[in-house]
Amino acid sequence: MLGLNKKDTSFLLIVIALTALTPFLMQPFPEGSAMAQFNGGYPDLMQKVVIFGIFAVGFNILFGLTGYLSFGHAAFLGIGSYAAVWMFKLLTMNVIPAILLSIVVAGVFAALIGYVSLRRSGIYFSILTLAFAQMSYKMAYSVLTPITNGETGLQLALNDPRVLDGATAGGSLPVTNLFGLPMNASTKLEIGSHVFTFNTGFYFCAIVGIIAFYFAIRIFRSPFGMMLRAVKSNQQRMTYTGLDPKPYTLAAFVISGMYAGLAGGLLAAMDPLAGADRMLWTASGEVVIMTILGGAGTLMGPVLGAGVIKYLENIFSKINESVLHQWFSFLPNGLEELVIWILARFTGEGWHLTLGVTFMLVVTFIPGGLIEGFRRIHAWSKRKGKKGDKYDNPDPSHSPEPSKHVV
Repeated sequence: MLGLNKKDTSFLLIVIALTALTPFLMQPFPEGSAMAQFNGGYPDLMQKVVIFGIFAVGFNILFGLTGYLSFGHAAFLGIGSYAAVWMFKLLTMNVIPAILLSIVVAGVFAALIGYVSLRRSGIYFSILTLAFAQMSYKMAYSVLTPITNGETGLQLALNDPRVLDGATAGGSLPVTNLFGLPMNASTKLEIGSHVFTFNTGFYFCAIVGIIAFYFAIRIFRSPFGMMLRAVKSNQQRMTYTGLDPKPYTLAAFVISGMYAGLAGGLLAAMDPLAGADRMLWTASGEVVIMTILGGAGTLMGPVLGAGVIKYLENIFSKINESVLHQWFSFLPNGLEELVIWILARFTGEGWHLTLGVTFMLVVTFIPGGLIEGFRRIHAWSKRKGKKGDKYDNPDPSHSPEPSKHVV
């Protein structure tokens, strides 16, 4: 189907089904229960999981396939956001033109930065990309203030021209839409004590994400993807065969930058605001952690890593000491204070410590990421399911198969 083999087609259909059921999967606990704190089925979190999943999948095309580690991909995320907001201000609030412009502009900047950075490899390439990202961040704050609006960030205004939409009716800012369908429109479904939210913006991001994921599968399975793996495996040997790796690495860098621009455009489509903080080096480090945590070089790993990090950020950061006191009120006073003091270091503002410990454990015990962990569990369960004794598989040297008679 669509150029995919049977295995990849089944995998893509499973991804589509899981994406469609996300509002149910991320809302497992009843409203008002003690565990409702861990529900994540609200539009903002679901949108971020998909958008940063796209960001991580694009980064994985560069890092997972070629081995080139970029610390500057947040620059393309920010550029995509700025391009989208300018489209909302000048042309229309329809998200389609804004996202297309984000991809194109990010691709152009990625070609320019990649052409210079890819003249070096290893740590020197990483430092060059970090330098370009920091220069972009500082320029957005100072030199390019007429374009980026500096510290305040680029926002919508009532007097924006919006040529295709015409004058704004009333005194409120317009909302982003898809041919008239607002991105912030939501429908709630109550089943017993569960409340599920179906958001237009999430499902639009999900459709775009599935398309981006499909193209990633095609890249992974294509001859181009094999050439990128050859670059990662042994670039010098590839050069000896007469193949120049530079065009392939530059193409991978541009494609990866376009994925980042797409993610930035979607962020602006969900919330029409672009700030220089999206270009900060911490955002570049975050996508590196997402990819490694899920499994670099795998298809589903970066999406899984993005989901884990955004869940920790949005759920654990909301758990404060008052919530912990409610959970552990049954303990004696002294023990309760001790337990809350310890857990408070890992929740609320300290959720980064939880992320750090999780990342350290994954890298130490399952270097291939969460995907490798799932594969180990699957292999262990298969071995455990097989029952037999040592006589079920005799030594072939002592029990050889009968030879075929040749006439």
